[in-house]
Amino acid sequence: MTKVVLLVIAAVGLVAQFVKPVGDALEGKAFLGGALLSLVGYVLYTEVQRLNEAHGVQREGTESLQATVRHLDEGVQHLNEEVQQLNEERRSGRRDLVTPDDLKAEFEKALEVGGDVRFAAMGFTGETFARPVERILENIAENPQRSVHIRVLVPDFTRRIEMPGLIGADGKVTDAPVFRESLVQQIQSYEALLKRQKGRMWRKRQGDLTVEFRVMHMSPSLKLYLINNDQVFEGIYDKIELRHGEYDSGDLAGDLAGEPSEASGGQILDLLGYDSLLTRWSWDDDERAREIVARRQKLFDTLWNAARALPTGSGNNGPRAS
Repeated sequence: MTKVVLLVIAAVGLVAQFVKPVGDALEGKAFLGGALLSLVGYVLYTEVQRLNEAHGVQREGTESLQATVRHLDEGVQHLNEEVQQLNEERRSGRRDLVTPDDLKAEFEKALEVGGDVRFAAMGFTGETFARPVERILENIAENPQRSVHIRVLVPDFTRRIEMPGLIGADGKVTDAPVFRESLVQQIQSYEALLKRQKGRMWRKRQGDLTVEFRVMHMSPSLKLYLINNDQVFEGIYDKIELRHGEYDSGDLAGDLAGEPSEASGGQILDLLGYDSLLTRWSWDDDERAREIVARRQKLFDTLWNAARALPTGSGNNGPRAS
């Protein structure tokens, strides 16, 4: 519109230069010219204001867009850092470290799901496995279709062993027959503790239970727990305790072993692992975890098949058939 008005004014001015009547007419219309100029000025001012407002809106939109882009860029960068960290953890083989209480919770979950539940454990005496599981079995929900299978592999303490053992005055470790006898009795009590749940579960319609302990001549070092062939928890006995006790009587040790004690008056060298952290591997994690689960399952099954039944009676007069 401004262009049209300006063109009209320019045309009238040109005509006034060459057509005298028009020029004379305009000379008496000074106010009209001023009005036209004011109108043109107003239109120009309005247009400039509109352009400024449009430019301001555009600038605000641009700044808002830039802020949004910066925010998205920061989010993407943070996500990339998390992905990179996760990949580094997987490549380095890092896994969750769990406590004995966490392991107990996993036992509870497996039993509550029901169906065919399989537990396998390898350790020192089986205490940190048997006691928690026995308490869980007492309180699980009714489920006649549940079937629980428990296998526990422990060292054969009916045979001579140096770890755990006695440290004598010379600082060397040797067999501790009296201590071994106490360990055999502990293991037998844990087996009986779990087997007692079989009748209780049947009466309370909680399901069927099978329990088997086997022994192998080996020093305890590895703690290994398997749940349903798809979860593995492993650790070590990472504490050593030296203590004086009732297990270093030379006469009693000699009577039980059929020979004199080699470390009469010494200290018991014992292993502890009741609060050791365990590394968890799950079949659902990744390929590396599946490989570890399969290898640990194979390790346990191989040792289990080569082991023999837990002896009954005294543990220091040689192996006895169960």
